Amino acid sequence: MKQKYTLAHATARQRAIDAVRAAPDGMVVEIRAKSRSLDQNARMWAMLTDLSRQLKWCDRDLSPADWKCLMTAHLKRHDTVPGIDGGFVVLGAYTSQMTVRDMSDLIELMFAFGAENDVEWSDDDEA
Repeated sequence: MKQKYTLAHATARQRAIDAVRAAPDGMVVEIRAKSRSLDQNARMWAMLTDLSRQLKWCDRDLSPADWKCLMTAHLKRHDTVPGIDGGFVVLGAYTSQMTVRDMSDLIELMFAFGAENDVEWSDDDEA
């Protein structure tokens, strides 16, 4: 059994309270910030595509997914470890677990980075 409540108004809060009271022993309750929005996700991928098309990193062409790893690792100051067969692996760089606030911060970071590197952003989220 899984129930999810967005605490947006008094009725939703009351339903969540009622669900907690009715839940059997052993259930888990989690209160967390709202996850990123679909619009934020679309904007992020459009921006990553723009970065990929217009910039090189250390003389390398990076894919949008590679840029996502680079930007997310910078935002969160993630740690790296040596890879099993060489190179490095970034630990914990997941945008799927970001909150709305985290994703806003990531998008702002990309805007700032893009401004410093003369990136021209596409007008839509379908880049």
